[in-house]
Amino acid sequence: QVQVVESGGDLVQPGGSLTLSCTASGLTLEGQTMGWFRQAPGKQREGVGCIYLSGGTTYYADSVKGRFTISQDNAKNTLYLQMDSLKPEDTAMYYCAAGVVLLLHPRYFGYWGQGTQVTVSS
Repeated sequence: QVQVVESGGDLVQPGGSLTLSCTASGLTLEGQTMGWFRQAPGKQREGVGCIYLSGGTTYYADSVKGRFTISQDNAKNTLYLQMDSLKPEDTAMYYCAAGVVLLLHPRYFGYWGQGTQVTVSS
């Protein structure tokens, strides 16, 4: 049974930093792509970034490029999303997902976590 679980969401001030974590079990990670998505109230789910686990290649949405970084810890089977210089518009539910291609669209990801809330506010 595949299980994807995110954690680390919190309330943070503008300009602050936060790191989200994601663990995926029941998957063969070789050849897998993992992605981060977010959805704000009343808006469509949008891609934040993704990583091809076998080679470490990453891709980011323009809105977060230079501020967010995806990394992986193979020993812990964990994916991270380091978020710096956070803005109020980054406020959303953040989701981790597993897919098979390095394309940042929800349709390419078949396994999803339940989400973790990030709120950027003073």
